[in-house]
Amino acid sequence: MSHLRTYVLLAVLTAIFGVVGFAIGGSGGMLLALVLAAATNVFTYWNADKIVLRMYRAQPVDGSHPSGAVRRYAQIVEQLADRAGMPRPVVTIIENDQPNAFATGRDPEHAAVAATTGLLRMLDEEEIAGVMAHELAHVRNRDTLTMTMTATIAGAITTLANFAMFFGGNRENGGGNIITSLAMMIFAPLAAGIVQMAISRGREYEADRVGAEILGRPEALASALAKIANGAARIPNRTAEAHPETGQLMIVNPLSGRGADNLFSTHPSTQNRIERLLRMAGAGVRRERAGPWG
Repeated sequence: MSHLRTYVLLAVLTAIFGVVGFAIGGSGGMLLALVLAAATNVFTYWNADKIVLRMYRAQPVDGSHPSGAVRRYAQIVEQLADRAGMPRPVVTIIENDQPNAFATGRDPEHAAVAATTGLLRMLDEEEIAGVMAHELAHVRNRDTLTMTMTATIAGAITTLANFAMFFGGNRENGGGNIITSLAMMIFAPLAAGIVQMAISRGREYEADRVGAEILGRPEALASALAKIANGAARIPNRTAEAHPETGQLMIVNPLSGRGADNLFSTHPSTQNRIERLLRMAGAGVRRERAGPWG
């Protein structure tokens, strides 16, 4: 997905924010909503990574962590960042049984990666390396800022749409009608979710490709995706369910255990991703030695 398309879709999200504001308070409400959207973007640029990490209770880790598995995970991230010629991100761990991971931060110099304890238990070292190479690809491509911003704006749209229901909306423009308010409460978040989907899906494919090149073992990431998708379908992630707008940050949809979420999933089909990676492996995208874990 080109950067131009991403910027257009971010503008669409901002426009949705303005439409909801108009439904609540007419032209004045729309202007206020657009000002809030701009303020949200500025605030998100500087603080979104901290917000998301705090939301998931992610804890920084290093080589002194008491868990050997966590220490090894931190070492793998550092080795991959060095190999990719990138600044080393802050490495964090999340106490959660669902296997998953994400990256966040406004640029490669201010990035963090997070993995769940469930992921470390489920995957072997090469598969963990495949996942973290994918997350570093998001950092290199500067997807982390875009995806976190869309998650924040989409969450704000949902909150604002709920205000339209509870506060009656702008009567001069039909906002005071209960049907109009209900429609706004339903369709504004839905529209925001579709925009999130359009932004996220292309970026996941690209991060798979770049991550596979960083590691040099596409099949390792393919194997990891299969295990993570199976685990996410069986094990709920309560934080993600409470904040579904953050689901697009994860390597696999954390809401996939609820079948209805797949209709507008921000992630492409896991099977399609695996098939692409295996084609890369068949085409010879491989290093002689992927790393100490290879």
